[in-house]
Amino acid sequence: MVRIFGLIGEYFLLLKKVFSKPEKGRIYLKQTIKEMDKLGIQSIGIVTIISVFMGAVITLQTAYNMENPFIPRYMIGLGTRDSMFLEFSSTIIGLILAGKVGSSIASELGTMRVTEQIDALEIMGVNSASYLILPKIIATLIFNPFLCMLSMVVGIAGGWMVGEFSGVISTQAYIYGIRYAFIPFYITYSLIKTVVFAFLITTISAFYGYRVQGGSLEVGQASTNAVVVSSVFILLFNLILTQLLLS
Repeated sequence: MVRIFGLIGEYFLLLKKVFSKPEKGRIYLKQTIKEMDKLGIQSIGIVTIISVFMGAVITLQTAYNMENPFIPRYMIGLGTRDSMFLEFSSTIIGLILAGKVGSSIASELGTMRVTEQIDALEIMGVNSASYLILPKIIATLIFNPFLCMLSMVVGIAGGWMVGEFSGVISTQAYIYGIRYAFIPFYITYSLIKTVVFAFLITTISAFYGYRVQGGSLEVGQASTNAVVVSSVFILLFNLILTQLLLS
């Protein structure tokens, strides 16, 4: 328990260092654009593929479990829409990005720490935590909501394609179900969760990578810890935000 509180204290001390003594804005802009490409644009492929199959599977599972003839078929589209909007496009994609983006951040910073590149920045008078971590936070906070919305659109499209090709639901019924009883706040709710998850993934992964001591073995361990802890906190904050925003 003492170790847990110690890690929490170190985490908040690192955040304080990250958001203090910023370098020149031009440097941050250049770094942020690079991080958006590395952490955001390069994640579009995996998010698209997973979202298509998630939407398709949700549609098929909903259709095959609707045996009651009194339940209208357009409820398949409604179920796919709400599942993607409320949970899959934010939480599941967040967990996937925790594995892809989180491990990348932790291993990058861990390698810089063990090769003494971070120490060199400190010797030159650069706030290494702010210079290395803040652009990653800004990049994910900007780009992850776009990935969330992309997941929503692609997931619904995947559900439509499998529904049309398998014959479980017509295009007209599916589109009607998507539009039926639509609540716009569901999109806002999902985007809020995505922003919170993006902050958690980036800061927790950066924390474990920044504090690495040892060699390549410790870098791998830090990367694993970053993914596990980020995933746990994503699930925890998913519960908290759902209670706060939807209750």
